[in-house]
Amino acid sequence: MFDYNKVLSDRVVGIKPSGIRKFFDILDEMKDVVSLTVGQPDFVTPWHIREAGIRSLEEGRTYYTSNNGIIEMRQEIAAYQSRRFGLDYNPKDEIIVTVGGSEAIDMAIRTLTNYGDEIIVPEPCFVCYSPLVSLSGGVPVSIPLKKENAFKLTAEELKNAITPKTKALILPFPNNPTGACMNRRDLEAIAEVIRDTDIIVISDEIYGELTYDEPHCSIATLDGMRERTIIASGFSKAYAMTGWRLGYTLAPNYFTKQMAKVHQFGIMCAPTTSQFAAVEALKNGDDDIQYMKDEYDSRRRFIVNGLKEIGIHCFMPEGAFYVFADISHYGMTSERFCERLLMEKSVAIVPGTAFGECGEGFVRISYAYSIKRIEKALRLIEEFVGTL
Repeated sequence: MFDYNKVLSDRVVGIKPSGIRKFFDILDEMKDVVSLTVGQPDFVTPWHIREAGIRSLEEGRTYYTSNNGIIEMRQEIAAYQSRRFGLDYNPKDEIIVTVGGSEAIDMAIRTLTNYGDEIIVPEPCFVCYSPLVSLSGGVPVSIPLKKENAFKLTAEELKNAITPKTKALILPFPNNPTGACMNRRDLEAIAEVIRDTDIIVISDEIYGELTYDEPHCSIATLDGMRERTIIASGFSKAYAMTGWRLGYTLAPNYFTKQMAKVHQFGIMCAPTTSQFAAVEALKNGDDDIQYMKDEYDSRRRFIVNGLKEIGIHCFMPEGAFYVFADISHYGMTSERFCERLLMEKSVAIVPGTAFGECGEGFVRISYAYSIKRIEKALRLIEEFVGTL
């Protein structure tokens, strides 16, 4: 009999499936579930952006674009990043348009990683980083972020994680799942540790537009950091364009030239229709971002206050659209808490361990949903914890 174990990649077999998917699979089999699980805006992509995509189809723009993306889009990305975040990148050779922010991260990791290289991954964090490092032959090195530090990475934690094998640091801020942000002062402390090393920073800034207390700061704006930073960003969160699958990298040309090889042979180019829609988003979408951000801001205050009234503590998230709530005092694992809440009250949230083992004792609740849905979920959560 054919033995599949002999032909499958050990790297792939050794990777655990996403901890989020388990709950999605259960949801598929249930009805009338109040779900606060997905990191996806509940807004429809603004009409003027959709219209630009439709127009591109009507005009027959259904061909491949250049590998790095249409030049008009790269020019608009450069202009947008300059006016919004003070970043300066050449659209000709320092920007690559990718299939979502996830491809941008994968491309950066694969371009940098040799077998056995260590990539530092602060956790809790987005689920893809460590698996992508492992698939590239690297070794993910976790730094457990602490509640008492508002889930920010500290210089001391970074110093303790660095070894002679360290190749890169993934900087996942604003953070999914905690909502933590790193301000300029926080980032300066990290930069001080890195400047005298050969360590590269992969800065995931997909939530950069969604910060509430102060504007997002990119580590690439700090002295000596641009030349050692690869920024990954995209359109899914800021413009409610998740299904359009569009992201990009910003990096010095010596990185971009090599990343383009990975992109060229693995992907070819990002979707043409999405690129033309994104040009419109970049040119005329600032008001859309502000409108959605204001809505998320109202929701985050509503959900944090609601959880506190129930007796569930969570720090006020400074960015993204998640709360990372502490349920450790209920005497069960994060996964068990979420399973019981789903089965007993039909409310779906995500265990903190889906984002790293240090997420034990926490749950992620998305507020990328209407106040009405959040209100219903809070009522059912209150009923549930009242039985514990």
